[in-house]
Amino acid sequence: MAITVKTITYGGWGNCVEISNGIVDVVATVDLGPRIIRYGFKGQANLFKEDAERSITNPVQYEGTEDTWHIYGGHRLWTSPEAHPRSYYPDNEPVTWRATETGAVLTPPAEKWNHLQKEIEISMDDSGEVTVLHRIANTGAWTVELAPWALSVMAKGGTAVIPQVKRETGLLGNRILALWPYSRMNDPRVTWGEDYILLRQADGSTPFKVGTNNENGWAAYYNEGNLFVKYYTHQPEAAYPDFGVSFEAYVNNHFLELESLGPLVQLAPGEATVHSETWNLFRTVELPLNEESQLNREMKHFLKG
Repeated sequence: MAITVKTITYGGWGNCVEISNGIVDVVATVDLGPRIIRYGFKGQANLFKEDAERSITNPVQYEGTEDTWHIYGGHRLWTSPEAHPRSYYPDNEPVTWRATETGAVLTPPAEKWNHLQKEIEISMDDSGEVTVLHRIANTGAWTVELAPWALSVMAKGGTAVIPQVKRETGLLGNRILALWPYSRMNDPRVTWGEDYILLRQADGSTPFKVGTNNENGWAAYYNEGNLFVKYYTHQPEAAYPDFGVSFEAYVNNHFLELESLGPLVQLAPGEATVHSETWNLFRTVELPLNEESQLNREMKHFLKG
């Protein structure tokens, strides 16, 4: 099935690039961002959150400018560890892009204050599987330490499925849990299962965020019969931010984020680092979220390997 790459006007986002195999489509903004603002079955619901109206409150003001960072939604590229103002560099300017045979390369303006050049390359195969390469280059005059951070902002109402580390380590610990000051261990949106951590998007009194050393290298989001699965590579010997986690999930009243991280790197002037994710999408899925042994059996039908 042929892959098409074309410019479209999408929703309230203006000019965008659409990549499709005729069954699923990916839409990326080019008037700002870039954000991969949509991933879904063609003509059906978007698995990603959209906030074209800027209705989500508390946008972040970038110090020293009149510009403001907005959540927007979709999928974005940041650097970790999180810090203000560095992480919240505004992505409100037009994006340069070029088509490839199976997708597109999107390049925003270089970040002047951070001295970083980000780039997102999207490709799709005939089955609709999407590969997203996240590149960050150091355009400055000194070495910087960072980890590439890929964040997918998911639409309301679904549940994240995060696999537990099952590696046998005898008398030693085998997993890391990082928790943020606002995270409550007894938050009713979280289920601490034997095989999975389940995190449900719903209203709560506080946000909740958790990080893990996700050696399985995948996480999923189940919403209204659709299942989104993202893969990345966890490197057991590498150093990661936030106490050593390669995956994080965040939920508030508006959305849920699935966030994978690359290792921390010392990026010398002129050097670049690349972090890759692979996405799959399934429809007409029924997951038994309340029965973990059945959920385990069902998830095996959708996972690679």
